[in-house]
Amino acid sequence: MSAVSLVSALIQAAVGPDPADNVAKHVEAIKQAAFQGARIICLQELFNTQYFAARSISQPGPEPPPWAEPVPAGPTTRLMQDLARELGVVLMVPLAEAVPGGAHFNTAVVIDADGSISGKYRKMHVPHMEGFWERTYFQPGDLGYPVFRTAFATIGVLIDFDRHYPEVPRLLALQGAEVLYNPCTTVMDLSHYAWFIEQRSHAVANAVFVGTVNRVGQEPYSSGTYYGTSYFCDPSGEIIAQGSQDQDDIVVATLDLERIGEERRRWDFLRNRRGETYGLLAGSTTKKGEQKT
Repeated sequence: MSAVSLVSALIQAAVGPDPADNVAKHVEAIKQAAFQGARIICLQELFNTQYFAARSISQPGPEPPPWAEPVPAGPTTRLMQDLARELGVVLMVPLAEAVPGGAHFNTAVVIDADGSISGKYRKMHVPHMEGFWERTYFQPGDLGYPVFRTAFATIGVLIDFDRHYPEVPRLLALQGAEVLYNPCTTVMDLSHYAWFIEQRSHAVANAVFVGTVNRVGQEPYSSGTYYGTSYFCDPSGEIIAQGSQDQDDIVVATLDLERIGEERRRWDFLRNRRGETYGLLAGSTTKKGEQKT
């Protein structure tokens, strides 16, 4: 492990229609988090925009995401690289990524403390349902499930809908991730019942820290209220820091990375896996007559 103790932060915020204003707002929040000692800072999903994929679509089809930009050549990524270098922090920057050929991805860029890009994670499970019409805008991720060995810890990223698939945090933990970050955009009526169950369960099952961050407020096309309550939980599933439900917040926690080893010695879930019996996980589980979505 890179360090015994890590201070980390999640930034939850309401955002407006102007991406430049949203970026400026988050730059100030990042500086505040760094001033409070945070070394790894995670922003919310599609942090610089309102959630455009909530718009109701009568005939779904390929449509370019507003404000999508290339990575690393885009202005937002470059600004965040300069900021990470200036503050000596690791940043996770979720945004709409445009790639040559016209494809778009829901991406989180991981920027190390020297300003270099450690890599990026492209959202693997892209929803297409009422209020979350993301396949109209984004392709499913094609980079797999990388982990990033940053200056302060080895981390994994899963974006929003990916959290509903327990295989994702397991794959990241098996590759050595110590902290999993889950930037989200989710509304009260849809997911609040699972918010304090899923991520804490991932922490327990994999003996890792989890930080999950959600925006707040209402937006023009939203199907409900974004409910914040961003939080960190430890490898035993205990919440160690939590944000408010309806206000901008910087959620800062000190993560004692030695807890990971302690929990794994206590339960040892990973070592006692029987991978040879999990063959069904490698294939499709769609039954005859069911439609893949």
